[in-house]
Amino acid sequence: MSEKLPPCPECSGTYTYGMGALLVCPECGHEWSPVLAEPAGSGAENAVIRDAVGNVLADGDTVTVVKTLKVKGSPSGIKAGTKVRNIRLVDGVDGHDIDCRIDGFGPMQLKSSVVKKA
Repeated sequence: MSEKLPPCPECSGTYTYGMGALLVCPECGHEWSPVLAEPAGSGAENAVIRDAVGNVLADGDTVTVVKTLKVKGSPSGIKAGTKVRNIRLVDGVDGHDIDCRIDGFGPMQLKSSVVKKA
């Protein structure tokens, strides 16, 4: 094998291998896309976060939820059309890249794919 695969971004393991369109680390089990992998030192501050329709989001924006979301521990979820003010963009867990406070629910993290800029 002549191509040099990058080390794992989670544990820096050197035994990565390709599996279809993903790279896999056998040491920690992390899977990632080599296309989306950022070079070292380019962190989340350079990433552009877009909403469900492709508009660029920024800290302090107001967004609208585009589909009804289920919330654990709540009998009713967040309904489509709910406005969320003063969002903060973060490098969250499992693709949740918006940190916000929703009236009636409190602090919460949302995915940018379920909101649109208001």
